Amino acid sequence: MTRTIYYTASSLDGFLATSDHSLDWLLSQPVSEQLQGEMEGLTTRFGAQLMGASTYQWLLDNEDLLTNPEKWPYPTPSWVMTHRDLPAVPGADIRFAQGDVAAVHAEMVAAAGDKDVWVVGGGDLAGQLADAGLLDEIEVSYAPVTLGSGMPLLPRRIDLELREVRHDAPFVLARLEVKKP
Repeated sequence: MTRTIYYTASSLDGFLATSDHSLDWLLSQPVSEQLQGEMEGLTTRFGAQLMGASTYQWLLDNEDLLTNPEKWPYPTPSWVMTHRDLPAVPGADIRFAQGDVAAVHAEMVAAAGDKDVWVVGGGDLAGQLADAGLLDEIEVSYAPVTLGSGMPLLPRRIDLELREVRHDAPFVLARLEVKKP
């Protein structure tokens, strides 16, 4: 059964990025070979991705994807929820959508086949899925840094059940199941 999983990284105080969308605090952290392998395996674990416009814009800008489309990291269909016009990465299977995320969820699940759907970011998008009863799990890697403010991991209450905690220097990784009513 396809599950919808918010797989992300966070500062210790619960932020995905700084207020100006910087990930320098995260990208400066050392990554073990095991965690690097896990991250590289995400493209085979997930059959579809979902992200918000800010996450997509960050990828465009920081990977210079319009000039170097071969750097697009997702070989499977990706949905971008947005209310603005954004350029598509040439050759990538990107589907722009707006409105109720629940309305496109069935398309993502169908595209994922027997794999899971990856909610890449951001927190509000994951929250919208949780509100609709469509988010199954959150997997978050906490980095040993605090930001004080920024883009929140989850900007609303979601009841969760801790399923797994592990340490992979310098990260603490937690897998949490979303409690559904």
